[in-house]
Amino acid sequence: MTTVKQISDNIQASISASISQSVPLLPKAFINVLAKVLGAVFILLYKRNDFIGLQWFVKTASIKETTFNGETLIPLVEIGRQVGVSDPKEATQAELLVDISVENQSGSLNSGTQLIGSSNGITYILVGSVALDAATVQGTFRAVSDQSGGDGSGVQGNLLAGDTSLSFANPLPNVARSATVVSQVVTGANEEDLDVIYRQRVLDRFQKPPQGGAYSDYELWGEEAAGIINVYPYTGNPGQVDVYSEATVASSGSADGIPTTAQLESVLGLINQNENGLASRRSANAFVNSLPITRTGYDVEIFGITGVSDLAKLQGDITEAVKEYFLSREPFIPGLSVPPRKDQITRTRVSAIAEDIITSAGGTFSNSAFYDAGTTSPLSSRVLGEGEKSKAVQVLFS
Repeated sequence: MTTVKQISDNIQASISASISQSVPLLPKAFINVLAKVLGAVFILLYKRNDFIGLQWFVKTASIKETTFNGETLIPLVEIGRQVGVSDPKEATQAELLVDISVENQSGSLNSGTQLIGSSNGITYILVGSVALDAATVQGTFRAVSDQSGGDGSGVQGNLLAGDTSLSFANPLPNVARSATVVSQVVTGANEEDLDVIYRQRVLDRFQKPPQGGAYSDYELWGEEAAGIINVYPYTGNPGQVDVYSEATVASSGSADGIPTTAQLESVLGLINQNENGLASRRSANAFVNSLPITRTGYDVEIFGITGVSDLAKLQGDITEAVKEYFLSREPFIPGLSVPPRKDQITRTRVSAIAEDIITSAGGTFSNSAFYDAGTTSPLSSRVLGEGEKSKAVQVLFS
């Protein structure tokens, strides 16, 4: 990075060369002062040009609002728009299908009736009126506010089926005070992470431009759904495309990233129609199956660790590294996945991970092995199948 001193020194050297004599060294000498002033001006130009240069590339484009010639924009988002990537996903409000116990079958619940979640502090309102004409009726409630003064959007509004923490804000005639969640109609999701997830979507579009219904198109369309971070498309039965989706833990409520039914429906909707509701995406003769990924668990065992002073810390480091390795494995789809391949799990690689950590700590070990979770037959390698991802269930030390 060029500094003010470097620029002022260059100016002084240039002037000395032009007048064929050295510039006086006195701090208050006119040329010295002039060089420092000009250096301070030029450094602004250097920094401005450096910043502008970074905006040409997806990996370095800024995610902050920036003003150019009076126009305020976010450089990374503008790059995305230029290549047809949808804008960053905003936070969505959860919608829940709720069972309401009717004590007196008369009248109805009006649209806007409020439920309060005691476990999350979210206020939900009824979408549309519900007639109280059965012992149990169902209504759809949308998250609208939270304790921090927000609109209730995001993963905080999600509740699992069977949750009984909802109760009416005010006692109402003809119905019981509490209510039970039946299912999640719309999954609440946080706004998209610009620096990680959205930036990767833009990179994917540059690396995999639209091809009229190729695998890469299904990947990009599906990843527009709120909370969806990975999409794996395959050719299914004749005339069908199987699309497997992975969600964020926060949006799905699943530690394995298994998307909710609502998220799978959202993926299907975005593959069928663009953001304007036009059926301009998938091929007309392609039937799409929207499916969740599967997770396969593996046990890992490390044998005979010796020569290590802090064994507990070492075991913790190995466990974290091994789990990270398994979580990084994903299916390989020809023509779509970017090398190197990550669909193969090998005992050699597991051993190498353990060896790096153990030798760094000054120790040795005798062997390692990995197994299908809950089994005792060691594996030499395993290749992930359609929509299959892996995880380490436990790491054992013998």
